[in-house]
Amino acid sequence: MDQPEGFVVPGKEDYVCKLKRSLYGLKQSPRQWYKRFDSFMLSHGFKRSEFDSCVYIKFVNGSPIYLLLYVDDMLIAAKSKEQITTLKKQLSSEFDMKNLGAAKKILGMEITRDRNSGLLFLSQQSYIKKVLQRFNMHDAKPVSTPIVSHFKLSALQCASTDEDVEYMSRVPYSSDVGSLMYAMVCSRPDLSHAMSLVSRYMANPGKEHWKAVQWIFRYLRGTADACLKFGRTDKGLVGYVDSDFAADLDKRRSLTDYVFTIGSCAMSWKATLQPVVAQSTTEAEYMAIAEACKESVWLKGLFAELCGVDSCINLFCDSQSAICLTKDQMFHERTKHIDIKYHYVCDVVAQGKLKPKRLFGAESVFVFVVFRVKD
Repeated sequence: MDQPEGFVVPGKEDYVCKLKRSLYGLKQSPRQWYKRFDSFMLSHGFKRSEFDSCVYIKFVNGSPIYLLLYVDDMLIAAKSKEQITTLKKQLSSEFDMKNLGAAKKILGMEITRDRNSGLLFLSQQSYIKKVLQRFNMHDAKPVSTPIVSHFKLSALQCASTDEDVEYMSRVPYSSDVGSLMYAMVCSRPDLSHAMSLVSRYMANPGKEHWKAVQWIFRYLRGTADACLKFGRTDKGLVGYVDSDFAADLDKRRSLTDYVFTIGSCAMSWKATLQPVVAQSTTEAEYMAIAEACKESVWLKGLFAELCGVDSCINLFCDSQSAICLTKDQMFHERTKHIDIKYHYVCDVVAQGKLKPKRLFGAESVFVFVVFRVKD
């Protein structure tokens, strides 16, 4: 930041102005903005969520009003348009606001409603098409899966020769993976496993890694209009968790995958390598359940706060032995070495907050359903 012109005092040319308030662009400005906004919301009867500090809730005659804040973008939801209008007027009286009307787009995600059917679709069709155009994959031949088994990615395929290094220097690998990652985080749980694979080699990718990224682009080419579909439901949170034992070819670590749904629609998902090497499939599944358990505790609290329903979450897993470990806290020869942090799941299960259940063959077909946006 430079001293504004016209503020130089003769003999004190090395003096600068002392800021008494935060200005846009300073490192503390976001914090100061949030503190001011938070103070305003609390003074108007809103309650800040204990599980997400950017979610505000207020009940008027038993009817909830929700406000979601992301930096300076806001979403307001309520059953009554009058309540929304009143809140907008209150915000406009305090802040310089721009009313964009009914929510149609937020953070690159498109919101489509079918009010007759009571459905809401969340997609990134425009974003994905822009990404495909940017990386010259808009005319690529579509494929039906995000990744296929013939991609055996490992560190041995990293660029090692001068020719490979020179070739990969012209490839926008990091930009490609970052763009795909944003789509996966926001609305594409079907990409989570594939992105977990290709993102491991950001430091020194090779040609095979690049081919895998291109394959993901080809998958998006054919599913750009895929979206999440939310509808009215009386079903609570349901989780599904699985582990791919020793899937990492470099360090033989296992992969944890989980997804939580509301009304059969995915709303929280993750695919990540486990931090330590599991010595058996049971151990890998148990560690995966423990990881999903942490997410379930947070989701359970947020769900109860938003909906007023505090119920046990069913978590489905296909390993009966791992499920037994969550219910039996006795130490055994083959499991006593497991780190204590993974036994947290036993306490959560004992408290009745989480109920691990066996996922049988016919049910294991379920992962999540991809829908398409209506024209």
